[in-house]
Amino acid sequence: MKFVNWNVNGLRACLKKGFMDYFNEVDADFFCLQEIKLQEGQIELDLPGYHQYWNYAVKKGYSGTAIFTKHEPISVRLGLDIEEHDQEGRVITLEYPDFYLVTVYTPNSKSELERLDYRMNWEDDFRGYLKGLEVGKPVIVCGDLNVAHKEIDLKNFKTNTRSAGFTIEERNKMTELIEAGFIDTFRYYYPELTGAYTWWSYMGKARDNNVGWRIDYFLVSAALENRLKSASIDDQVMGSDHCPVLLEIG
Repeated sequence: MKFVNWNVNGLRACLKKGFMDYFNEVDADFFCLQEIKLQEGQIELDLPGYHQYWNYAVKKGYSGTAIFTKHEPISVRLGLDIEEHDQEGRVITLEYPDFYLVTVYTPNSKSELERLDYRMNWEDDFRGYLKGLEVGKPVIVCGDLNVAHKEIDLKNFKTNTRSAGFTIEERNKMTELIEAGFIDTFRYYYPELTGAYTWWSYMGKARDNNVGWRIDYFLVSAALENRLKSASIDDQVMGSDHCPVLLEIG
């Protein structure tokens, strides 16, 4: 099965920049999106053979997630069932016979780290949510986790130690999640690969110069390790300031 994850930074804008060409070409079983920036009824996508699941933010033109899948799930859950966290359309969970698929758009700590305290609460609650799911069956988590975990995961690590997405607090929470029993699938295959990024600022020709961050992930429960087939980054795909990341499992 093939999984694709992509922060599209506005689905309507991305549709004008080749989204459907990529969608049709990659022909994934699961296509997960973050930052769709939509409200219900603002878009109609004709995706033959795919079931569509959407989670919209209360605030217009902000956040939001979606999953398009060839496989109808047993159940669908929107959010974490925690009111504080469920106003921004950040989580969708699909249940299947042998795994849960969760897509997430993790809150950004913002400039001046004004949302870092909230982010810490989110991290603990989200990790608890995933571990709760794992009681029943393994979990596949994908999304924009808004953190570059290690120095290898961003170009300019020395100048970003107090930047949102690379604070020690955020990085430690990512470590806690992985140590709770999850595999960072890209690093599973490419533990030492440098220059592998999934997001680039629109400023200063960052993408042209590959001055980026790896903040988009597929994580899987350790129980799924023997089903892993490949993990990759489609960094040549445009349409957003993020690029798609991929996972294949058997």
